[in-house]
Amino acid sequence: MAKELSVTLKKSPIGKIGKHKSIIKGLGLKRPNETVVLKDTPQIRGMVNKISYLLDVKEK
Repeated sequence: MAKELSVTLKKSPIGKIGKHKSIIKGLGLKRPNETVVLKDTPQIRGMVNKISYLLDVKEK
C-alpha cells in the first residue's frame, strides 16, 4: 500500500502569493483547519514543500 500524507491548512491564504493560492487549490484545500489525505508522490511533496509555512503535514 502506498504511503499517504495528511495535509492541514493551518493559515489563511489571504494576502499570500498568487502561485501559493493556486497550490492550495491544487491540493484540494479550501479553508483553514481543513484536512485532506493525499498519496505521497514527488509531485505532492513538491507542492507541500513550496507552501510548507501554511501547512501541517503528517505521514500516515
